[in-house]
This record gives sequence, C-alpha cells and structure tokens, in this order.
Amino acid sequence: MTDYSLTRRNVLVGSAVGLAAAASGAAVAQDGSTATRPAKPLQDPRTKYTREPFKEQRQEWPALTSKMEPRPDHGETSYHGSGRLAGRKALITGGDSGIGRAVAIAFAREGADVAINYHPSEESDAQEVVKLIQEAGRKAITLPADIRTQEACEDVVSKAIQQLGGLDLLVNNAAYQQSKADILEITDEQFDRTFKTNVYHVFRFSKAAIPHLPPGASIINTVSVNSYDPGEELIDYAATKAAILNLSKGMAKQLAKKGIRVNAVA
Repeated sequence: MTDYSLTRRNVLVGSAVGLAAAASGAAVAQDGSTATRPAKPLQDPRTKYTREPFKEQRQEWPALTSKMEPRPDHGETSYHGSGRLAGRKALITGGDSGIGRAVAIAFAREGADVAINYHPSEESDAQEVVKLIQEAGRKAITLPADIRTQEACEDVVSKAIQQLGGLDLLVNNAAYQQSKADILEITDEQFDRTFKTNVYHVFRFSKAAIPHLPPGASIINTVSVNSYDPGEELIDYAATKAAILNLSKGMAKQLAKKGIRVNAVA
C-alpha cells in the first residue's frame, strides 16, 4: 500500500526545506545553529501519518486547496525558520498552493518578504498564504496573473521588484498539468498551454529578473521526477519538466559568471 499522506507531506514540506536551503546557498545539514537546540523526541515514521489512501476527489481546473479533504500539510504548523533568509526579497510563481505555498511559508519564516504570483481564479487560496506570511512578520504581496504571455510575465516581475524594493530570490514553480491516458487525447491547445505555462514562464521570468538580481541572488526552478522518468499519462507535462531541468543546467553555467546561483529542485 502506498503511503499517500507521507508522500504528499514530503513533497510539500521537503521541497520547501530544499528550496530554502538552495536560496540560502547552503545545504540544510550545514546549518550549525541547530547544534544548541534541545533534542526532540524521536517519532516512529511508520505510525506518524495515516497509511490509508485518500478518498477519490475531483475539482474543476485550477482547483483549490481549501476544497481538498484532508487539506495538505504545507508546513503551516510544522515548519520553523532559523533566519537564513533574513531581509531577503522573494518572488514565487504558483505561490498559492502546493509546493509554492510551502515555499512561501518557509521563506517567510526564514525572514524573507514574499511576493506570490498565482492564477486569478485562485485568489481565496492566495489570501490564506498572505495571512501566513504576515503572521511570520514579513511583507506579503499578491500578483495574480495568467502568465502565458510575455507581457504578463514581465509585468509581474516589474511589480514584484517595485513593491518589494528589489529582488534576491526567484522561484519559478507555477505549472499546468492534465492527465491523459492516450497521446491522442492531448490536444494542441493543451500541449501549447502546458509549455507556455511551465517552460515559457521560467524563461520569461528569469530573463526579466536577471538584470535586477545582485551577485549572491538565486533562481530556483521546480522540476520533477517526471523530468527523467516520465509518467505515461503525463507526457506533455513530463516533457516540460525535462526542458526546465536542461534550461536550469544551462542557466547555472551562464549565470555563475554573474554570481547568481541557479538550482532545480525536484
């Protein structure tokens, strides 16, 4: 039996920890500040989370976190920061839910002011994230937009820089995914939308942000196991993740000359 809840928690909170580490430029294990903290009691991972599959549930795209049962754990109560991003300014695409929400929570609790981009139809989810960022004592900025056009991407980056007072961290996380059992079911419209949302936005957001990123800044792209082991019902989505992985490697080589780190977190 697959441990669905443990897997989902690892994806959300684990990705947030990985992205926070990438943003701070250090591996999690290198943070010596934890050495003086009292040890927490060990917990048995076999019984910590439910092992029962979640019930089948469906929503119309784009779907909302608030309607999921049970609600995913993005680290709302479990993630505790240690100041690794104090004073930083971050822009996160797809920051209303899933990995994007987990990253927004982690970044805010590590001390960063956070701007989140999201599809306009997901405003209610975004407002929940705003509250969590503000509860961490950080500035929260909402930038709703359909990011399939160059104009929208450049506008979001421009507004983020203006309202944050600069930019140190760009997390390209937003993605569109539709499962299709047969390639014949994938329309040109879906294929085009998947690539424009997933790949084009990484290129466009990065290109708009780079002139404003100081040495020591980070660009972090969300990839996936699908980038190297594609799911048979996600072939268009998997292809975009492979493209983002390759794009990240090329950008990392090029932007290292500017002192800007580029990482991909799966």
